[in-house]
Amino acid sequence: MRPKEKLVPGGILEPKSGAAFLFFSSSANTSDFLVDGVDAWLNERKAELKEIKRLVINLDNGPDCSGRRTQFLKRMVELSDSTGLEIHLVYYPPYHSKYNPIERYWGGLEKSWNGYLLSSVETVLKRAANFTWKGIGTTARVFQTVYKTGVTVKGKEKAALERRLKRSKTLPWWDIKIHPLNGT
Repeated sequence: MRPKEKLVPGGILEPKSGAAFLFFSSSANTSDFLVDGVDAWLNERKAELKEIKRLVINLDNGPDCSGRRTQFLKRMVELSDSTGLEIHLVYYPPYHSKYNPIERYWGGLEKSWNGYLLSSVETVLKRAANFTWKGIGTTARVFQTVYKTGVTVKGKEKAALERRLKRSKTLPWWDIKIHPLNGT
């Protein structure tokens, strides 16, 4: 099969409400793509989330969002600073995706696509938006940004980045807090 276009998926599932926000790129799955997804979700939910001070993000420990991925951490620090939110990154242990609720969401979405020919970006977005989880519809967006792979932070910039991260003493790669510079 020769697809006309490929789409890379990313997603955010709010465990308590079941609301889902999917984002796609025809570029690449990178740290920048993932942080752009979190930023777009925050903008989408701005009115409902205006009172929050801390954002806890449970992550799957994938290569583009791990606690060792400097570009991801740099972008999360920038997001914390721009929003004024404390961001707490908590990672699921490797090979424990069964505990991650979004994995069940992805399985349900995939099942809902069974039998549909996803032949265009519009079809993918429409099918994704028609999927409900816990009775709530999905929001789906496509990013037009071309994401560059292999972006990393090194040297003095990496050292400065590490000073901004509050890593757990017992789980330094799996439990990270980021406080915004403005101190809110």
